[in-house]
Amino acid sequence: MRSASWQRVAVPAVSFFQEGPGLRNWQWTDSGMKVINGTNIRDDGRFDPSNTTRAISLVEFESKYRHFAIDANDIVVASSGTLGKAALVKPEHLPMMMNTSVVRFRSKDRLRLDDGFLFAWLRSRDFLDQALGMATGAAQQNFGPSHIKQMTLPLPAIVEQRRIASILSAYDDLIENNTRRIAILEEMARRIYEEWFVRFRFPGFEAVQMVASELGLVPDGWRVVRLDEVLVLQRGFDLPKQDRTDGPFPIISATGATATHHEHRVKGPGVVTGRSGSLGTVMYVEGDFWPLNTTLWVKEFVVGSALYAFYVLQSIDLAGFNSGAAVPTLNRNDVHGLPVLRPTFDVLARFDEVAGPTVGLKRRLEMKNTNLRTTRDLLLPKLISGELDVSALPEPKALTA
Repeated sequence: MRSASWQRVAVPAVSFFQEGPGLRNWQWTDSGMKVINGTNIRDDGRFDPSNTTRAISLVEFESKYRHFAIDANDIVVASSGTLGKAALVKPEHLPMMMNTSVVRFRSKDRLRLDDGFLFAWLRSRDFLDQALGMATGAAQQNFGPSHIKQMTLPLPAIVEQRRIASILSAYDDLIENNTRRIAILEEMARRIYEEWFVRFRFPGFEAVQMVASELGLVPDGWRVVRLDEVLVLQRGFDLPKQDRTDGPFPIISATGATATHHEHRVKGPGVVTGRSGSLGTVMYVEGDFWPLNTTLWVKEFVVGSALYAFYVLQSIDLAGFNSGAAVPTLNRNDVHGLPVLRPTFDVLARFDEVAGPTVGLKRRLEMKNTNLRTTRDLLLPKLISGELDVSALPEPKALTA
């Protein structure tokens, strides 16, 4: 193993790090300097500022907290709750500052420690095991600068560090490019739906008269019906954790795919939403799957189009139908009676022909990203430990082709 020749050094000797300040609720403002926390670091390693709503006034930021501003290419790590999530902050994400649940890192000397290698190490078991070993807190684990000062990291030659970083960043770049394409495809499909079924500008609409209905003017031949005349919801299935075994079929919870299983309960394509715990998210599942008991899944696509059912369900404020007290709960009977549009079958068939390939390409890109992440995550510990000789690996382009 090549790591035998690598020295281990104390993290403070080669890396700058800083924890965010402890801000209080009374400091939050509607505008000003945005403040991030651990929730902005996604489990898949992406930095996501879209759910950042907290800010402090620019006056307070300039007078007290300017030195906590994040710089471009800083590496941010969650230090509270789900420990060890790490992401790279890019220039387009800024300006932002940290809260106390985030620590930022960057190399002190890039001729000694490559920032890309530092990012790889911060995503490795070597870092996470040290963080977990020192973390404090029972209900919620935390680590901070006092713990980081006791950590060490492997330090191969700078040429090897850069090679390791290059290999891993090739995967990250492909995943990011695919993610952008997925977002574009999602927007394209959504706009087709809105153009056809909200603005009623579907193929041939010029020759169709508009008639009055309880939902306003709608194309002649389209009917206002109950939701259960378009789709029928059904409660998901129990699957105890001890009975789950890895396989080709995704297990769908109220928030999305959580794991895989060797069996499926529902043939794809499918549409799933949250029944208990988390409400409002609607998911389109192209292949066979297992919906958990925290979900409602579409048992019957009455109009024949899973895509149309997906967008109809997505257009409803399902979170507003919470019937639970302690735990948010969605009762299918509460939404089954809602009035929705049932277009003619020829328009629905044409919609599937037009939007279907877009959704199919999106799904293929999602599968590519899943495979890329799996390969990257298998490589990362072998590269950081020195188990793999990077000089023997092909160029990153060949690796990810």
